Amino acid sequence: MKLYHKKRGVVLGIIALLFISTTAYKNDYFEIAKQLDIFSTLFKEVNMNYVDETNPAELMQASVKHMLEELDPYTTYSNEQDVERARINQSGAYVGIGATINATKNKLIIVEVYKDLPADKVGLKAGDEIIEIDGLSVSELKESATQFLNGKKNTKVSLTYVRSGNESTVVVARADKTPKAVPVTKLLENGMGYIALDRFSKTASKEVENAVKLMLIDEAQGIILDLRNNPGGLVQEAVKIVNLFVPKGQIVVSTKSNIEAYNQNFVTQKQPLSLDIPLVVLINQKSASASEIVAGALQDLDRAVIIGKRSFGKGLVQRFKPLPYGSQLKVTISRYYTPSGRCIQALDYRNRKEDGSAVRYNEKEHTAFKTKNGRIVYDGGGITPDVITGDKNQSKFIENLLNSPLVFDYANLYYHNNSLESFDDFKLSNNDFELFKKMSVDEKYNKNDKSQEGINNMKMILKKEGIRDMNPSFEVLNTTLRESKLKLIDLNKLDILSNLEGEIIKRYFYREGMYAYFISTDAEIFKAQEVVIEKAIYQNILK
Repeated sequence: MKLYHKKRGVVLGIIALLFISTTAYKNDYFEIAKQLDIFSTLFKEVNMNYVDETNPAELMQASVKHMLEELDPYTTYSNEQDVERARINQSGAYVGIGATINATKNKLIIVEVYKDLPADKVGLKAGDEIIEIDGLSVSELKESATQFLNGKKNTKVSLTYVRSGNESTVVVARADKTPKAVPVTKLLENGMGYIALDRFSKTASKEVENAVKLMLIDEAQGIILDLRNNPGGLVQEAVKIVNLFVPKGQIVVSTKSNIEAYNQNFVTQKQPLSLDIPLVVLINQKSASASEIVAGALQDLDRAVIIGKRSFGKGLVQRFKPLPYGSQLKVTISRYYTPSGRCIQALDYRNRKEDGSAVRYNEKEHTAFKTKNGRIVYDGGGITPDVITGDKNQSKFIENLLNSPLVFDYANLYYHNNSLESFDDFKLSNNDFELFKKMSVDEKYNKNDKSQEGINNMKMILKKEGIRDMNPSFEVLNTTLRESKLKLIDLNKLDILSNLEGEIIKRYFYREGMYAYFISTDAEIFKAQEVVIEKAIYQNILK
């Protein structure tokens, strides 16, 4: 009986605090109390009566996880251990090895190694799979494996990894260094200044500010701020970067919620560095959150021309809420809005497809807003550039292909089979492209392909219903699908090659080399220079 009361008390406490907070408690008190009572009673009955022994903690974790999945991917629950690990890692006492790690299916794959940081110094490369950390198997450590890579400053960690089937061990000395937010800044030959910003870390605005100051001293004709592939970060850093180019007292972004306390305006606090220097911002479908705040604000204020592809569309704001026993809830509390009043959120998590995925806001339902000069801009789908490059309606297949592990794996394969002393004349050949096409139809890269999934589901349905004479038709359909995909790849050859070449250059010359390569080869950077140099084009876009 004591065990029952203890379980019931813990459950009620956790669930109550998941749903209720002093600031966010809504007017449906009875309904919340009713559902809490139902859930706690159900939880008790399952744990007390189920045929096998249950684990109340695991059941609770599963129920919370599935409940939050109904909201959005950014609202998450962290248990006491997760919170403590995060606290230690963020305290500055613990540092990493200077690499980005992807943890999936109990595997640790190095995604990127940063120049001159610990992982780089011992020769680790993108694509290496870490299988042991200080003698402990990654497969046994499971989801906690990444935490063992971090440790106190100047301590060492032994890593066993596999590369191209060969196993090696290195000892990495952890160092208190982080990658630069601005990996490349350069004054181009035609007088244009180029700044690549790939993260909104706590030093982002200061690094951009220093770069802009040097360009103003050098009398740059204009500035290109490259936010492509920048996933975002600290909102305050985004506001400070906008402040470099717009007056003090200007609203850069607002947050709006059903709860008054969460409504907030983020306003510039200082005098700008320059109100006049021509400015171009580059974005693409991987530019998200803080990147979209910068691009959206500068577009709404007619302070910059935006060039590239429509951004990701992440317009949701999260806040951490403490829960009992050291656990924590990260909950979406509001939405971001640009100065004109646009919400940049692209996916509607309140409406789902049959497979549970969120619905993208229909373009026909987008609302028109006006910039400072009266130009028409729209909400509901990220930031749409003033100058769109490439195919405006790129196929979902190509988009998924470029976001799949294929590009990463292809770059690793190329790196391990080719030497490259300089990227000055680097170009992938037709044979290289044909190899990519061959790899693109490999089954392991098409597991999540909706078209193939639909065909496979239909085959299963027909098989269950005893209809077995359709195989020849499915073979024809699969062949036609494969040929159609290869045609789409050919049609998007330039875009694909640009992605492949950038990823390959990063293997040899790090992120700094990738941006330097883009400066001399990238069509969007060329377009940005053209827009600024031809002053009439720049001015007409902003009128």
